[in-house]
Amino acid sequence: MYTSYQDAYRLSMENRDAFWSEAAGKIQWEKKWDKVLDDTRKPFYRWFTGGRLNTCYNAIDYHVANGRGGQTAIIYDSPVTGTVKKITYGEFLHEVSLVAGMLKNLGVAKGDRVIIYMPMIPETMYAMLACARIGAVHSVVFGGFAPNELAVRIEDAKPKVMISSSCGIEPKGAIAYKPLLDKAIELSSHKPERCVIHQRPQLKAELTAGRDLDWNEGLKAAKPAGCVTVEATDPLYILYTSGTTGKPKGVMRDNGGHAVALRWTMENIYNVKPGDVYWAASDVGWVVGHSYIVYGPLFYGCTTILYEGKPVGTPDPGAFWRVISEHDVKVLFTAPTAFRAIKKEDPTGSFVKKYDISCLKHLFLAGERLDPDTYHWASDLLKIPVIDHWWQTETGWAIAANCMGIEQLPVKAGSPTKPAPGFDVHIIDEAAKELPKGKEGVIGIRLPLPPACLPTLWENDEGFVSSYLTEYPGYYATGDGGYMDKDGYIYIMGRVDDVINVAGHRLSTGGMEEVVAKHKDVAECAVIGVNDVLKGQVPIGFVVLKAGVTKAAEEITKEVVAMVRGEIGALACLKDVAVVPRLPKTRSGKILRSTMRKIADGQEYKTPSTIEDPAALQEIEGAAKTIGYPKE
Repeated sequence: MYTSYQDAYRLSMENRDAFWSEAAGKIQWEKKWDKVLDDTRKPFYRWFTGGRLNTCYNAIDYHVANGRGGQTAIIYDSPVTGTVKKITYGEFLHEVSLVAGMLKNLGVAKGDRVIIYMPMIPETMYAMLACARIGAVHSVVFGGFAPNELAVRIEDAKPKVMISSSCGIEPKGAIAYKPLLDKAIELSSHKPERCVIHQRPQLKAELTAGRDLDWNEGLKAAKPAGCVTVEATDPLYILYTSGTTGKPKGVMRDNGGHAVALRWTMENIYNVKPGDVYWAASDVGWVVGHSYIVYGPLFYGCTTILYEGKPVGTPDPGAFWRVISEHDVKVLFTAPTAFRAIKKEDPTGSFVKKYDISCLKHLFLAGERLDPDTYHWASDLLKIPVIDHWWQTETGWAIAANCMGIEQLPVKAGSPTKPAPGFDVHIIDEAAKELPKGKEGVIGIRLPLPPACLPTLWENDEGFVSSYLTEYPGYYATGDGGYMDKDGYIYIMGRVDDVINVAGHRLSTGGMEEVVAKHKDVAECAVIGVNDVLKGQVPIGFVVLKAGVTKAAEEITKEVVAMVRGEIGALACLKDVAVVPRLPKTRSGKILRSTMRKIADGQEYKTPSTIEDPAALQEIEGAAKTIGYPKE
C-alpha cells in the first residue's frame, strides 16, 4: 500500500497491473479477471478481461448482504417541491429490483439499450441501477433536452424502451416532458417498442395507447429481478457529449474498470469513509451525476444526496449551506459556476453564517476552470481545503487532482494539482513532442488510459480514433491547453480553441479571464477571441457584476482593461469589454464561448440544446453591438 502521492503515482506508472489489481480486489467479482490490462487490440485497450461481475450488486446488494441495509443510501432533497426523503440501502434494493422486473416484463434483456429521460428524482436512480442489474445499457439524456437532440440519441442508441417522467420542476414551474418525448420519437427513424412514464403529481401526462405504460402500473405487474452477471468489458452505459453535430459522440463506459476506478476515487481522492454523506451538486444527466451522484458513492457505501434545486433562487444563496447543515454533508463536489452564482448574489457570504456547516471537510470543484478569485473567495469563506480537479465526460473521473485520501499536497490557486495515479499526462506541441516545464501547449495523456475511461465510442470505433487518437499519435488528445510548472502542477488554460493568435502572439483567453476575475466588482467573466482584419484575432470580454454594485459600468470596464494591460502586457490588447446581466451557459454550468464567438464574428449560429436560458444569447448580441461587434 502507498503512503504518499509520489509512491502511488510511481506505482501506477511503473506497474499498472499491480496498482489496479490491488484496487480491483476491493470490488466483488463473480469470476476474477484473466488479464488486468489487455493490450492485444491497440489502441482499443481493455481492463480486467475475463472478469465477470454485476455493477448493481456492487452498488447495493453487497452492502445489504453485509448488514448495512438500514443505512441511508439516498437523501432526496427537493426545494422546488418542498420534499426531503431518505431511502435506505434495503429500500433502494427493493425498488431497483422491482423496476428491473418491470423492464424484464417489457422484454429488456442483457445488452439492450434503455434511454432514461428524467429529472432529479429517486426513480431516475432506480431506473439506472435496474438497467445495470439486468445487464441492459442505459443512456441518460438530461430531462428537458430539445426533441431533435433527444431524437439523435434515440437514432444512435436504438433503445428498446424509453423511461421518462411527466415533467421536471424548475423554480419557474413544471416543464412537460411528454410532448418533447413524443416529438423526438416522431423525428427518429428508430421507434422504441415501449415508453414507461412516471407521473409526477405536479403535472400528469397523457399516455399513448399501446405504446406507453404507467410506471406504477408496470411495477404492480413486476416481480423483483436478480442480478445478471456481465463481462467486465461489457457496456454499462452510453453518455452523449453535449453539443454533438453529425453522428453523435456516445461515450461508452464498461462495467469492470468503471467500478474499480470509481470506488478507488472515493477513498483516495475524496477522502470519505463508508457511511459518510457525500454530495455532488450536479445532475444525473451529466457525467458528474453518473460518477458521483450515482455510482461512486454507492460502490463505497456512502450516503449520496440527490438535490432537485439550484445554488441560488431555491430559495436564496443559502441553499447549499442548508443542505450541508441539515444532512451532515462531509464532502461537497460542484462546479465553479455554482460558487460564482452564490458569490454574485451574496458577495460577503452572509448566508453561510445562518447555518452550522462544521461537518463539511472538503469542497471539490470541477467542470470549468476554477479561477483564482473564486478559489480564494470560497477558501476564505469556508476555511476548509478547496480542491480544484480536472476531468472530462470521456474519462469519467479526475485526470488531475489533489488526492486527499492519500496525501494532501500544497494547493496552488489556478491549478488542479498533479496528475491522478493512472494518468500519464504530458504537455506537447503540435508535432506531439514534449514541451519543457512552464511552456504552454496541448495537454495529452499517453496511452493507455486508466480504467473507467472510455474504451471507445458507442458503435463507432472509427470516430473514437479520429476524434481522440489521430492528431497526436500515442496520446489521447484532451482538447485542453495548459502547462506544467517546475513542481509538476498542471494549469488548465482552457480549450485549445480558446488560445488566440494576436498579431503572431499566442495568447490564452483563460489567462486574461484570470486577471479580469480579480476585479472586486466582477462576479464572473468570459474572454473570447474574435476575427480581426489587421491582427488576425483580438480578445473581447464580457463581465457579470456582483449584486449591489453601484459603480458605473463604463468605469469598471476601463479598470478591467487597465488590469489586463498591466498584468499581461499591451500585446493582450483587451480593449473592448461589455457588462452583461449573465453569461450564456449549458445546464451543467459551462460557458458557451464558441457560440459567443460566432455572435461577435457575425456568423450564423444555432442555439445549443444544452443552454440554460436562450435569452442570455440575445443579451450577448446586444452587448457585442454596443462595443462594435460584429465589425462591419
